[in-house]
Amino acid sequence: MNIVTFQKDASGRITGFVSSGHAESSTDGTYDLVCSAVSALTITAANALECVAGIIPRTEMEDGYLACFLPGSLDNTQQEKAEIIFRTILTGLKNIEETYPDFTRVEMRNGGRANA
Repeated sequence: MNIVTFQKDASGRITGFVSSGHAESSTDGTYDLVCSAVSALTITAANALECVAGIIPRTEMEDGYLACFLPGSLDNTQQEKAEIIFRTILTGLKNIEETYPDFTRVEMRNGGRANA
């Protein structure tokens, strides 16, 4: 199962996420479209933070795992752009979760760092 855990700060802004696991939704052992969709959205978020918002996120990636968190200090414009990027991929991931609840779970945590 893909589990994506978003982290919010005390003001309710998303500060990052951890995506872990594999959907294992393929019935014929070929391509896993659910896993691919989750990966596409989460990797796009990390890339968009840099390319669109001008933020270098703290990332860690390995097979079946991506952690992406904002650095400590951001100006207001960067913070607003990051929030839009995070909320956009959160919307897409929730749509995947609604369609494929056996393969994807999206969580939101307050304070601290998200744990996968």
